Amino acid sequence: MNIAEKILSSHIVEGDMVKGHEIAIKIDQTLTQDSTGTMAYLQLEALGIDRVKTELSVAYVDHNMLQEGFENADDHKFIQTIAAKYGIYFSRPGNGICHQVHLERFGKPGKTLLGSDSHTPTGGGLGMLAIGAGGLDVALAMAGEPYRIIMPEIVNVRLTGKLRSWVSAKDIILELLRRLTVKGGVGKIFEYSGEGVTTLSVPERATIANMGAELGATTSIFPSDIRTYEFLKAQKREEDFEALTADNDAQYDDIIEINLDELEPMVALPHSPDNVKKVKDVGKIKVDQVAIGSCTNSSYADLMKVASILKGGLVAENVSLVISPGSRQVLNMLAENGALADLIAAGARILENACGPCIGMGQAPATNAVSLRTFNRNFYGRCGTKTASVYLVSPEVAAASALSGYLIDPREIGDAPVIAVPDRFKVNDNMIIKPPSVDKKEEITVVRGPNIKPFPLNKPLSDIQKRVLIKVGDDITTDHIMPSNAKLLPLRSNIPELSKHCFETIDADFSKRAMEWEGGIIVGGNNYGQGSSREHAALAPLQLSVKAVITKSFARIHKANLINSGILPLTFVSSDDYDNIDQGDLLTIENAVEQVKKGGTITIKNETKNTTFEVNLDVSDRNREILLAGGLINFVKNK
Repeated sequence: MNIAEKILSSHIVEGDMVKGHEIAIKIDQTLTQDSTGTMAYLQLEALGIDRVKTELSVAYVDHNMLQEGFENADDHKFIQTIAAKYGIYFSRPGNGICHQVHLERFGKPGKTLLGSDSHTPTGGGLGMLAIGAGGLDVALAMAGEPYRIIMPEIVNVRLTGKLRSWVSAKDIILELLRRLTVKGGVGKIFEYSGEGVTTLSVPERATIANMGAELGATTSIFPSDIRTYEFLKAQKREEDFEALTADNDAQYDDIIEINLDELEPMVALPHSPDNVKKVKDVGKIKVDQVAIGSCTNSSYADLMKVASILKGGLVAENVSLVISPGSRQVLNMLAENGALADLIAAGARILENACGPCIGMGQAPATNAVSLRTFNRNFYGRCGTKTASVYLVSPEVAAASALSGYLIDPREIGDAPVIAVPDRFKVNDNMIIKPPSVDKKEEITVVRGPNIKPFPLNKPLSDIQKRVLIKVGDDITTDHIMPSNAKLLPLRSNIPELSKHCFETIDADFSKRAMEWEGGIIVGGNNYGQGSSREHAALAPLQLSVKAVITKSFARIHKANLINSGILPLTFVSSDDYDNIDQGDLLTIENAVEQVKKGGTITIKNETKNTTFEVNLDVSDRNREILLAGGLINFVKNK
């Protein structure tokens, strides 16, 4: 077996490991963050359990950190109190980004992890089978229910050679995105092997696994080996180590080879993580902002490299440099060894240990600005400024460019820094609140602010006759569907208010039209719903009475979120039918219940054009039952 098969086989509770077939797996650990967590815990409450059934569940606060109103602070208090009630660890605001902290303090090789954040696969750097999902799926996992996926293909990425000076783990995943695109990982697990893997530390592996989400992959995973043991020992968790490698005769569905000796510093140009070129081929672009951090590149080693590059220098006068350490542990260590002073002296602005600019929470660039970021996504408008151009780079490229004022290949500035990672990290878990014993549960009062509204519920499926609310093209992201920025993130707990901003980055009138037309149908192209795991991109359309989404293809997590919301995820049998539909067309699905029950294709009539066409409902038998019930909550309650 390969590594992924070993973990899946030890956790499977339903189905067989046959590609394309649905399997259900036991989940050992879960994580949530605050922008998706409030809704997930409201859903957990609705399931009516007394205590989480997982080995470990952790609630992190790392997204909605700006508190210009009461909303975010209220959400944090709600999450803290409900975590205590249900037996969930609580990582307080300021303790760090969920994926970085989980890697440091909780992740275990060979375990399954389900998180309400699309970058949960970061845990794959530690040898975990870590998967991002919608909040409701995570709530069900906390309630002891298995997680269901279609058995993916398993692709072996063989790394040979060793990274040269100034080339980093970020360049490995950018190279993979260049080759495969943001659609290249859909329905796949990427498993890394080869002599090159042994040269990579756990944080470097985590960087690669983190951005595997941008490939559309189910997850990415590395072996658990001596480098894994070294990392866990440095975190004083060597007892959590378990060796995990693929068998010598392990089989894979595909093999990709990357020679690390041949890689050069790379950059993803606007507005997609797969728009990748060599830095040296792009040329010296004037830079206005540099942002270093995020769950992709905020480890101790990353920021020590940045500090070493900046030491004794000064950020170019035209550049604003902001740095977000990934965890309090990292910040403490930088403060103690003097690196933090070097960063400050060079003109860096130090932000909270949080996601910050990566999710549009502050530091929006100036009008028409160029922003270099060590983040994982550069989708249009995600940074908070629609006219800005965001480029994704490694910490080395970011730091060198901050000094230069231009995008430059760092090989131009001399020798690369050599960073010695300590044998022991500064471990201090006093910002992680352990849940009280179960006998104390009744003493806990869950605090709910006025902005926290119930999540919307669908009704059982019936015949559909609705107009096409919007027609969009390929690679529509969850940021297009339900924008994420500092103004809207506080509304994540208030779906009625949040839904008023649905699709507003590409159609300001969408929500108004949806309300006037009393709901409708969305039409899209390929890879619809790529990006974040946020189920709000399904809950907001549900609030607006969207009944179906018809596309050429879906991103995995968003399709699952639509099903959980009771919204039909349909795909065109013929792409010509996509061309023949326009916004405003009236579509009818007669005998919808019977058509969904029988499975296969569904016939839709375009009343406006007096034509009919067929679509596929490519879902499991169980998911058909969920759609018939009007969503997963209704389905569970019926059971």
